[in-house]
Amino acid sequence: MDMSGKVVLVTGASRGIGAAAARAFAAAGAKVALVARNEEAIAVLAGEIGPAALAIPCDVSRYWEVEAAVEAVTGAFGRLDVMVNNAGVIEPIAHLAEVDPEDWSKVIDINLKGVFHGMRAALPVMLEARSGTILNISSGAAHGPVEAWSHYCASKAGAFMLTRMGDKEYRDKGIRCLGLSPGTVATEMQREIKASGINPVSRLEWSDHIPPEWAAQALLWMCGPEADDWLGDDVSLRDEEIRRKVGVGA
Repeated sequence: MDMSGKVVLVTGASRGIGAAAARAFAAAGAKVALVARNEEAIAVLAGEIGPAALAIPCDVSRYWEVEAAVEAVTGAFGRLDVMVNNAGVIEPIAHLAEVDPEDWSKVIDINLKGVFHGMRAALPVMLEARSGTILNISSGAAHGPVEAWSHYCASKAGAFMLTRMGDKEYRDKGIRCLGLSPGTVATEMQREIKASGINPVSRLEWSDHIPPEWAAQALLWMCGPEADDWLGDDVSLRDEEIRRKVGVGA
């Protein structure tokens, strides 16, 4: 996938899937905007990538910060072609009757409202250009309950509906909107899940998880026309056929 001349904004770019995606898009020729709360981490990654990268400290739970990030990207690079809404958290892992309501709400602010904020800030730019791709990181948790993940399941289900809404309202205006359900990925989030000791996911071995680079390659593939059959839906990287199309896994 040649992304030369394209501009990509990745939220949650300080580590995991976000950092891998930033590297993959830059390697494909794109200019990349790295958005995350961890200013030091994205600055280091931007230095690694070089002049094609722009580091923008931002808390996606605050709309005005996301809007300012998009303005910074268009100011620096003149356009925005791909918005990757990747930022997400899972702590605190706790049962419904025990979880702290404020902590539960913070997960919704990042995982669900953060996706909305990214879409809301990017869409006017893309609609003006009559072109753009919005990629939301989804999860199997969007489609089925997982013990002690009420916040995560609810937020991912909501994000999946935002993907469907983006496609419903703007496909005919040149906007491609789809989600990636990567399965379990070897990131810091999996260490947090493991430490909880709750539900079958926490009992998986590290070797059971896919590397974040697979998810990054899937996101790159999703920018091309071969992924158009999944517009308004999730691409599941657990699907062997999808893995073959993306070119990852045995």
